[in-house]
Amino acid sequence: MSNLIAANLVEHLQRKESIIGIVGLGYVGLPLMLRYNAVGFRVLGIDIDKDKVDKLNAGHSYIEHISASSIARARESGFEATTDFERVRECDALILCVPTPLNKHREPDMSFVVNTTDAIKKHLREGQIVSLESTTYPGTTEEELLPRVQESGLEVGTNIFLVYSPEREDPGNANFETRTIPKVVGGHTSTCLEVGLALYAPAIDKVVPVSSTRAAEMTKLLENIHRAVNIGLVNEMKVVADRMGIDIFEVVDAAATKPFGFTAYYPGPGLGGHCIPIDPFYLTWKAREYGLHTRFIELSGEVNKAMPEYVVGKLIDGLNFHGKALRGCKVLVLGIAYKKNVDDMRESPSVEIMELIEAKGATIAYSDPHVPVFPKMREHHFDLTSVQLNAETIASFDAVVLATDHDKFDYALISQHAALLIDSRGKYRVPESHIVKA
Repeated sequence: MSNLIAANLVEHLQRKESIIGIVGLGYVGLPLMLRYNAVGFRVLGIDIDKDKVDKLNAGHSYIEHISASSIARARESGFEATTDFERVRECDALILCVPTPLNKHREPDMSFVVNTTDAIKKHLREGQIVSLESTTYPGTTEEELLPRVQESGLEVGTNIFLVYSPEREDPGNANFETRTIPKVVGGHTSTCLEVGLALYAPAIDKVVPVSSTRAAEMTKLLENIHRAVNIGLVNEMKVVADRMGIDIFEVVDAAATKPFGFTAYYPGPGLGGHCIPIDPFYLTWKAREYGLHTRFIELSGEVNKAMPEYVVGKLIDGLNFHGKALRGCKVLVLGIAYKKNVDDMRESPSVEIMELIEAKGATIAYSDPHVPVFPKMREHHFDLTSVQLNAETIASFDAVVLATDHDKFDYALISQHAALLIDSRGKYRVPESHIVKA
């Protein structure tokens, strides 16, 4: 490598002598911190949330599937968390893991990425690498990070290095972990890419280089749009199959026996998580800059967005069949995390279902073994705690809506004692008069 600054940084990364800075200690940043710590790097975590920083420094965890013991071990072996962005200068690598939500107009909200870059830029120095992991539209790294990183006179590709490497965390998936999920990396220059590969190679089993940051950004969007579109398809087929008296879950299971050319996607009450409900709209927004209208992607978004109302419609129909109106009823929602067996509430369709039910005059409650208290959210609020499930409490509700199918639920108990059960997850395959498929 002809660039001596880059060569020196690569050597230090290969020897694990570099300090890794993780900016944003959430569902992406915290597992990444643990992985770099486990392979022998000194890791500095930076976050604007003082409560998170204090908990980590005390050896505690605030994410269910990350144990306090793993945080405590990391602390013992050198990990430290801080809210002080001046300490950016200590780090040889800075990995940005901050949120990229949508605003109320379903346009990209880049404030977290921009504000974080603005916070670190005054403390950047020669011989560092900056990697953005937040999911975003193609061009973000070049358009938003590049000019800010170079404001103080540093030159990307010469004395500081810039890459994009999309996160691929899947909370609650026991089959994969940070180490085993291949890592896509794109650099602003070829030298940036070389340094980026050196950054991730010690921590990740397989690192996949691509030609540019824009290609890496588009890769992440394709992955999640692929899921969003296919889930939209099966959700639409669910509505058609229901009208025809066909069980869509039986159909998907049967189709999945084909050993080629088919991937099973299952319908549900809507899309949740930080990626799949959001990422497609990053591309539709950016495509308009090029005079393009992504009709296929937007249509799937409309289908998926309509699912919470479809579930509530099924609830209304079920109550009507039993001679009741939704207004004045007591309704219990089972599962408010966005997917099974996690405590992650981001973009959970369960919350929208709760809001729709409450807006129609019903009294709402929830039960979720992973979310004992309804958390503070940017756009939603319920002053509720999780209901403990037993025969008496289940029977006290006019209807129960299964929104997230956690393994910890006793499904036989629920079915036995629910007056009306709305199943949006296909857990109950045998037809019963009090169970409505949604």
